[in-house]
Amino acid sequence: MSKTHHPDRRRFLHRSAGLAAGAVPALVAPRQALASLAQRRELAFYNTHTQERVDLVYAVGNQFLPDSLDTLNHFLRDHYSGEVGVMDPNLFDLLHQVRSRLGSTGEFEVISGYRCPTTNATLKSTRGGGVATHSLHMVGQAIDVRLPGVPLTALRDAALSLQGGGVGFYPREQFVHIDTGRVRRW
Repeated sequence: MSKTHHPDRRRFLHRSAGLAAGAVPALVAPRQALASLAQRRELAFYNTHTQERVDLVYAVGNQFLPDSLDTLNHFLRDHYSGEVGVMDPNLFDLLHQVRSRLGSTGEFEVISGYRCPTTNATLKSTRGGGVATHSLHMVGQAIDVRLPGVPLTALRDAALSLQGGGVGFYPREQFVHIDTGRVRRW
């Protein structure tokens, strides 16, 4: 049986082989090409403060995609100051696992991602103790989210079951805090 190889398919397979070998190029592959990779990991977010949305493949196999991480760093910037931090890519894997465990393909609604130290100090002094002095938000290891269509308790329980870091439950504020710090709950 003879297979016909098209130039676009050949180029895609060549790039995919480079990814599999660990040589991540300055990847600007079309989303359709990335979406067809079996080992892709993708996430979708809606920022409740900026009203921005992002839906992207952030990793393939054991390789994080630098352009996607840059996009996520900007998307999850401090919405008070506009300062962009560097988010822990393992946080994205944890969110991907949570969403998979819940059987959801929905977008996370983001209440808070990165927080610069000045914003954190201001919030701590004005929110009556609800903000940690050494918050993992300041080092890009924490995010506060909800997942529409998923009960907040189910989101919390899925995050807890993974034992991937800290999980805070805020039913009155309608979000779950998820971080890649030490395993703990509150």
